[in-house]
Amino acid sequence: MSLNPQYEDIGKGFVQQYYAIFDDPANRANVIHFYSTADSFMTFEGQQIQGALKIVEKVKSLSFQKINRVITTVDSQPTFDGGVLINVLGRLQCDDDPPHAFSQIFILKANAGTFFVAHDIFRLNIHNSA
Repeated sequence: MSLNPQYEDIGKGFVQQYYAIFDDPANRANVIHFYSTADSFMTFEGQQIQGALKIVEKVKSLSFQKINRVITTVDSQPTFDGGVLINVLGRLQCDDDPPHAFSQIFILKANAGTFFVAHDIFRLNIHNSA
């Protein structure tokens, strides 16, 4: 495979679609459709998870209902296998908690004319200044 010349549009479009689903409590479980049954990995605040079912189990376990998310930037790069590396920086506020900066990295892998999330790393950018 070769580099996908549409990597910027794919990255931005994916981020819009993913967060529209994730940020809606009624639809949040539908993020399962972005992940592969066995070939997807997520690291959520340091917790390693593999497979779509376990990933959506983690997503459903999150206790917040309301998310106010502001995306600061989306940077994308093509991968040599036709996929896309996406780095998202932004700020989010869950329920009545104070807002926090966050970063999330996705690697989309090409699969029969579409993509799935092969890797997903999420981290709140909270610094321990003690």
